[in-house]
Amino acid sequence: MSEQTGPTRRAVVQTGIAAVAVTLAGCRTYGANAGAKATAPGSGGGGTNAGAFAKTADIPVGGGRIFETQSVVVAQPTAGQFVGFSAVCTHAGCTVASVSGGTINCACHGSKFHIADGSVAHGPAAQPLPAAKISVSQGQISLG
Repeated sequence: MSEQTGPTRRAVVQTGIAAVAVTLAGCRTYGANAGAKATAPGSGGGGTNAGAFAKTADIPVGGGRIFETQSVVVAQPTAGQFVGFSAVCTHAGCTVASVSGGTINCACHGSKFHIADGSVAHGPAAQPLPAAKISVSQGQISLG
C-alpha cells in the first residue's frame, strides 16, 4: 500500500462543495439594502392589518424598498400607486440590492428593472421581475 502525502480526493471534493455553497449563499444576499428595515408581520405600528410588513409612508414616491424577509420589493412609481415584485433577480437568483433612479438594481451582475412594471431596463437579465401580490389597507402593506 502506498502512503498518502497530500489531501485525499474526497477532502478536495468536499472542500470544493463547501466553497460553492458559501459562494451561492453569498450571492443570494449580496448587496442587501442595509437601509431597508423590514418589519416583522403585525409590527407595522398601530394599524389593524395583522400581516403588515411595511407602512405606505416608508415607500418613497418614484422609489421603493426591498424587504428581504418577505423576498419582495415594494415600489411607489407615482403617488398612491403601490406595486410589488419578487426581490430575486431573474438573471442569477441574487437578491436585488437597491432601488434608485426609477429602477430596482441587482448588484451581482448589473441588471436593472423598472419600478413601474418590473420590466428589464438593463441586462444581463432577460426576464422581468415577477409581480408579488401586495395589499394596501389603512396605510399598511401586506402580502396577498
